[in-house]
Amino acid sequence: MGVVVVVVVLVLLLIGAGVVVARRSAEHKTEERRRQAVQTRAAAKTSELEANRQAAGAEERAARAKREQITADQQAQAAKAERAKAEELRSQADELDPDVE
Repeated sequence: MGVVVVVVVLVLLLIGAGVVVARRSAEHKTEERRRQAVQTRAAAKTSELEANRQAAGAEERAARAKREQITADQQAQAAKAERAKAEELRSQADELDPDVE
């Protein structure tokens, strides 16, 4: 009977040790997952900041391109007006010139 009690006590101690080891293992896994989550959040923040930087650069470029397009349009209009002025002056000169019919 004494041997059975010892065996039962040993089995209970082994089960208890197994439970303790399992809990520690689970706690270790939980802590590791928390560390990974912190690292992943940091990577996400870095990625978000880079995306914001790129978006700002793209907006800046688009604004610069729009300004350039406006300037080009204005220059084209000025050239068109200058051509019309030159044609008008040629017509006036032709009207004034007695040799032109």
